[in-house]
Amino acid sequence: MSRFPEPGILPSEAREILTRLGVGGDALRGPRAACSPLTGEVLAHVPEMGAGEVERAIARAHAAYLAWRTVPAPRRGELVRLFGAELRAVKADLAALVTLEAGKIASEGAGEVQEMIDICDFATGLSRQLHGLTIATERPDHRMMETWHPMGVVGVISAFNFPVAVWSWNAALAFVCGDAVVWKPSEKTPLTALAVDAVFRRAAARFGDVPEGLSTLVLGGRDAGEALVDDARVPIISATGSTAMGRSVGPRVAERFGRAILELGGNNAAIVCPSADLDLTVRAVAFAAMGTAGQRCTSLRRLIVHDGIYDALVARLKTAYGSVSVGDPRAAATLVGPLIDGAAFGTMQLALDAARAAGGTVTGGERVGEAALPGAFYVRPALVEMPAQTDTVAAETFAPILYVLRYGAFAEAVRLNNEVPQGLASSVFTTDLREAELFLSVTGSDCGIANVNIGPSGAEIGGAFGGEKETGGGREAGSDSWKAYMRRATNTINYGMKLPLAQGVTFEVG
Repeated sequence: MSRFPEPGILPSEAREILTRLGVGGDALRGPRAACSPLTGEVLAHVPEMGAGEVERAIARAHAAYLAWRTVPAPRRGELVRLFGAELRAVKADLAALVTLEAGKIASEGAGEVQEMIDICDFATGLSRQLHGLTIATERPDHRMMETWHPMGVVGVISAFNFPVAVWSWNAALAFVCGDAVVWKPSEKTPLTALAVDAVFRRAAARFGDVPEGLSTLVLGGRDAGEALVDDARVPIISATGSTAMGRSVGPRVAERFGRAILELGGNNAAIVCPSADLDLTVRAVAFAAMGTAGQRCTSLRRLIVHDGIYDALVARLKTAYGSVSVGDPRAAATLVGPLIDGAAFGTMQLALDAARAAGGTVTGGERVGEAALPGAFYVRPALVEMPAQTDTVAAETFAPILYVLRYGAFAEAVRLNNEVPQGLASSVFTTDLREAELFLSVTGSDCGIANVNIGPSGAEIGGAFGGEKETGGGREAGSDSWKAYMRRATNTINYGMKLPLAQGVTFEVG
């Protein structure tokens, strides 16, 4: 049975958590309301910064960068280690705040904070491994090598669905690389950003000599983000959000020859082959498609199923969809919490109407709990059987909708997987080695993440996340993604004191 939160309690609960995290005073005074998707209630009010305040924040960050870049990288790593330690101490409170403000189920909120801790561990070690290459040179008595240097200020624009982890993926690497960070969080999740900022300040106080402005938070709307994007003192912009947002940010950053790290839409698919373990597949598909109410960039949105197992798999999925608990994300049994707001609900219903008009059969998708919580938007996840991959299927909807398609030959399944403009994550369920290897090959999935026998979600620190094909892809949180936050210089040293010249070329030095 679904359970929904009771109105009237959440604002005081949020205030208590914020107090424990060190957020109060002027940080909770301002014109912008921070609401909870659990009930629709206002949790607190926060300030809003205009373009002028953002400009001053960038100036402070640039000054901090000029000082921070001279600190040895392993010492910079110590700051990140201390931040990770502070996060461990407040993990439960920060995770609870993520749930209250973003609507994530408790395990997802805790998992997001754990990702913050994990990237701090990764970056601390990385601070001693910012290696360049020694390069073979054709010139005698010369040595050639590459060195890596900080870039400057990194602007981070994050979305509501990962209100704390995305900033940490960027910031932990940026700090050890020698950069400063200016963070513009989603207008829908300012409280979690204020909490993270307070936790970082405690780590900075323990470190002792962090330049003021190394980590700067700017709260505001689109104008604040645009001011960050357009400022030439911010050589790197890392933005997470919709493809529409990316189409605006990318050209503006490119126009001033800045560097953009864009993590945008997913519209991720999974192929289910005849040899797939259906027990494993049902569990993985249900979690990937319904978890976080379908509001992850790695949520499963398209399921491409072989004709031979289609009926059996869809029947089992309908059972899972009908029995899943929708309601209070703080309850242990809940898998599906609320949509972030009414606009998300409206977009979901438009997509379902379009699917029906294109010949699709919709199971679920209706609003639940409206009588008890008219200001919140809980929905039953929708399973949509489609006759073909229509424009509706190819357009990503940030809601718990799973479109199901049939295929006959494996090549057709791979084509359907690749036949959308988005390309963040993908997966295949098979026990056939040939199908698995083909899916991972150059002629297989064209996505930045390709998994076998697990859903498209579940990226972890260490393997770089991202690679969304529509934008050329950003890479964050692992592998060699640190190079995006630095600039490379090639150095040549002549230790023979002779300058090699082309044959026959001579001149006198007066």
